[in-house]
Amino acid sequence: MRRFLNKLRLNLRGGTTRRGAEGETSRQESQNGVLQDEDLPAALTAQIWGPLDLTNDGIVLLDPSWKIMAANARALALLQCPLVSVRGCDFWEAVAEEIAEQYQSPTCRAMSSLTRRTFVANHEFEDRWIEYTFSRYPPGYVVNLRDVAATQRMRRLLEDNVRYNQLIFEANPNAMWIFDSDSLQILSVNQAAVEFYGIARKKFLALQMGALFPDGEGAELLSSLYSAAKARSEAPLDLRLCKQQKMDGELVLVELACGQVNWNGHQSVLVSLADLTQRHLADSTLRRANTALEETLALRQSELQNANRDLAAFTQAVTSDLQDSLHVANGFAAKLAEKYSALLDQQGQHYVSRIQASTRQLATLVDDLRTLAQLSQQAGNLEKFDLVPVCRSIFADLRRQDPYRVVAIEMETTLPLVGDKRLLITALGCLLGNAWKFTSKKSEAWIKVGLQSGDSPGDLIVVVSDNGAGFDATYSSKLFKAFQRLHSSADFPGNGLGLAIVKRVAERHGGTVWAETTDQAGASFFMALPQVAARDP
Repeated sequence: MRRFLNKLRLNLRGGTTRRGAEGETSRQESQNGVLQDEDLPAALTAQIWGPLDLTNDGIVLLDPSWKIMAANARALALLQCPLVSVRGCDFWEAVAEEIAEQYQSPTCRAMSSLTRRTFVANHEFEDRWIEYTFSRYPPGYVVNLRDVAATQRMRRLLEDNVRYNQLIFEANPNAMWIFDSDSLQILSVNQAAVEFYGIARKKFLALQMGALFPDGEGAELLSSLYSAAKARSEAPLDLRLCKQQKMDGELVLVELACGQVNWNGHQSVLVSLADLTQRHLADSTLRRANTALEETLALRQSELQNANRDLAAFTQAVTSDLQDSLHVANGFAAKLAEKYSALLDQQGQHYVSRIQASTRQLATLVDDLRTLAQLSQQAGNLEKFDLVPVCRSIFADLRRQDPYRVVAIEMETTLPLVGDKRLLITALGCLLGNAWKFTSKKSEAWIKVGLQSGDSPGDLIVVVSDNGAGFDATYSSKLFKAFQRLHSSADFPGNGLGLAIVKRVAERHGGTVWAETTDQAGASFFMALPQVAARDP
């Protein structure tokens, strides 16, 4: 409050004028805006203040008792006082109260023995930083005022950046330390490095960088850093594998990342490391495991190749021998029925027909088993072809076997598809054969073949539908398993391998199969096939 009243008093006094006996004002303001004191010689005042009014610094002239004798316009602006209010007042009355309380006594004491005194003060209310420089100058003192707010903001920003960098350095989970490029003295170390090396921070900072490198590896690192610095203006980040020595003498394998930095005014090198000991051991274990696995895999592959060769030979031998035996048995049964039918009674003729039917069924089973076994060994040869001619050929064979059947066939004029033609002919033979068989008891039978889009982009689904006997949906999961039948062989003969072959063909194409029925009245079979690029037929 006292400071406020003094300011008010100065301003009120500055707003009045004094007249002498002759009626002239005793206070005059120079043309260039500088307050002149009548006690200061006019020539000296003009010599001092005229040119200095052009500077960006504020200049205040004080007498020995710290009274203001003159001030330029910049000083008045920084002091935020009117031109006429400061003449003759104490300098410390013209500045902010908090500045005077903090700096008046130290400055007065300093100037009693020194020729210059400088301090930077923060005017919190205006958020300004002003540098005050006091110098002796007869007959009193000269005060230079300078606005250093921009410099202070930059300095504060720099200090914040330094603190932020130090915080990142200290909090980094990787062990990090910094050493001087010239003296090789360690300048700083973070907590992770203290824990990694087992060296107390105080002792760590007393070491040189070579103490952490066994076998002279530190000299090699320095040589590479110096070479890189000479080759280019900034040394690149240098990554290398090396050993480090802990406090207890243990040697560990680490990956070092080194780069040149400026640390508190020192040209230094930042070292960051990652412990590779466990990873090295894990890699060694993994390499040994991979080697053992490769050896085991090669052995299993060799065994599998041998097993496949044996299976192929067995399949060929069994099917050949069975086919020959079945051919002989069927031939003898046919001769028996042809030559001795007159000697056989009705029961004997029935036995002969049963033998012939069984041999034919067994021959079909052998063919299907051979087809199923060989599917996994056949190389896929994808091509684009039309399903319609294939289906017509299969239906023609079915009609020749059962010429008295009347079955309506529904198909589009063209059904283009990409796949292995030979495998798909086998699968379609099974699907259409099943549809033909299970509609045999229908007076008005029909079979539909078509294509529809799949759920995945580019997939096509082959659909074969009929109005035959259908199946119990409860047991639909058994349809595509080998030797699983949902109908009696007396009603619909078969060996239960047809749909298993269809499933294997779809899987060879990377597709799937499923079936649907409605109240056991008819069935639809679906075979989804991914469509990929293929050569045209």
